[in-house]
Amino acid sequence: MASRIEDYALIGDTHTTALVAANGSIDWLCVPRLDSGACFAALIGGDEHGRWRLAPAGDVRRIRRRYRDATLVLETDFETRDGAVRVVDFMPLRMQHCHLVRVVEGLSGSVSMSMELILRFDYGAIVPWVRRVDDALVAVGGPDAICLRSPVALEGRDLTTVAEFRVEPGDRVPFVLSWFASHRPLPKAIDPDRALADTEKWWRRWSARCTYTGEWRGHVVRSLITLKSLIYRPTGGIVAAATTSLPEQIGAGRNWDYRFCWLRDATFTLYALMLAGFEDEAREWRDWLLRAVAGHPEQMQILYGAAGERRLTELELDWLPGYEGSVPVRIGNAAVDQFQLDVYGEVMDVLHQARAVGLRSAGPAWDLQRVLMDFLEGKWKEPDEGIWEVRGPRRHFVHSKIMAWVALDRAVKAVERFGLDGPVERWRRVRAEIHTEVCDRGYDAGRQTFTQYYGGRELDASLLMMPLVGFLPATDGRVAGTVAAIERRLMRDGFVMRYSHEDAETIDGLPGGEGAFLACSFWLADCLSLLGRIDAARTLFMRLLGICNDVGLLSEEYDPSSGRLMGNFPQALSHLSLVNTAHNLSPGVGAARHRSGDAG
Repeated sequence: MASRIEDYALIGDTHTTALVAANGSIDWLCVPRLDSGACFAALIGGDEHGRWRLAPAGDVRRIRRRYRDATLVLETDFETRDGAVRVVDFMPLRMQHCHLVRVVEGLSGSVSMSMELILRFDYGAIVPWVRRVDDALVAVGGPDAICLRSPVALEGRDLTTVAEFRVEPGDRVPFVLSWFASHRPLPKAIDPDRALADTEKWWRRWSARCTYTGEWRGHVVRSLITLKSLIYRPTGGIVAAATTSLPEQIGAGRNWDYRFCWLRDATFTLYALMLAGFEDEAREWRDWLLRAVAGHPEQMQILYGAAGERRLTELELDWLPGYEGSVPVRIGNAAVDQFQLDVYGEVMDVLHQARAVGLRSAGPAWDLQRVLMDFLEGKWKEPDEGIWEVRGPRRHFVHSKIMAWVALDRAVKAVERFGLDGPVERWRRVRAEIHTEVCDRGYDAGRQTFTQYYGGRELDASLLMMPLVGFLPATDGRVAGTVAAIERRLMRDGFVMRYSHEDAETIDGLPGGEGAFLACSFWLADCLSLLGRIDAARTLFMRLLGICNDVGLLSEEYDPSSGRLMGNFPQALSHLSLVNTAHNLSPGVGAARHRSGDAG
């Protein structure tokens, strides 16, 4: 049976990620290949589809784990009847090959250890050919190859590589797993201890750049390290999560592939990085965005691959049983073909904010924005699939219209504040038209709340973005009424749902429910702070910090009834929101106030 989602920790090398369970099992290793996505992925398939477990052979009385301070180096201590051992897991920063290093350290007593490695490539579909080459055990299958080096004797047994050994105090037993293209030579062996020292030094130097000094610095630094691990270093693109098909509800079908870059996260990403002092990463993300969306605006997608790939065809892998039986398992994402009006606002906003915070201007940025505005002026009146990528009918979603207003607003400000050239009077007229329409058609005066879409009665937590992007101030009675309605109708045990479970299938065309959406809960805390309800905002923020797992990680959602994290993990948007809310609740000007469009 798979471990709980919250039982996993993340390691990575800014190209590759792996999830390490508290029981010593690495159940997910995703090595991105730009042509096909990943060469080895196990968590979505269960034990028979791949894992690498390294743990005491007998009963474990206690497990404790932690990241080494300000790094992505994971330590897991196992206490047994016979003694204690530590397993140190990390991935050295990528040079040419991907290496995953595990070092077993003897702490006390004499502990019998076991290792079990089940290698399956292409999402469990390929059982590789395994053989001994020089000092390494090599597994080859199609375009992928993996080699394992260790001083411990390795044995093949029932399509599994196993080892048994004993450690005493002071012993250090390394294992190095390396991925390489199968047509290339075997990677050279690395020194595990030197790699460990270099990896720690690199992460600590990077983390020291964080300028946030508030009371939640530990959570902010951990979130930023997590975000850095989700940035594909060669391109600057940040993927939404490390995994695919971890379910939003156990046993249901809301299982999506999040190993792509969403434009919707653009401004959240820029702010989280810039506010914390990571200008280089923010600039690289901005430049990635410009490359990804280059072309005709009608062809702009809501998500792209880590290098800007556009063909992300969704497939169902029917040979995989899914996480705790949650099927189908999907790779690719059909939402890539949807029309979502709000992403135009996100692109315009992130480029505006980049200018406002002083990022050096990218040459083609304004030319691109002019073309986007020409397109948007003719498209904003159309219905779309909305922020939640519904697979039901298109509607006039209020959030989408608000973000169309944001696009026009940032275009106007580009002329007014930065002296750029454009038909500002026409943009002002369209901006005013959108604002009037949203307030007339998207607001239910009888219930004193904005609604999810024109003419509907459903609520939607995306409406919390209204004051955060500057559409209306938080003190406007209509905004305050909407926040109050969301608190009454969409709160579950102190957390915020995206929309009502009762309305879910009608809205998105999919059966089943889901957990509370963590980013929405952070947005509510931001709104409460803007309303002057600081104590309530802090209480909610502390509640959210309380559901981080033992090493500080969050997934996409949280199920209050079972007390479990749900959805893909770790989730970039959850950690981006955590960083921004921490700034909002700390002394000084917060991220939401900046993003209102008044900055600059």
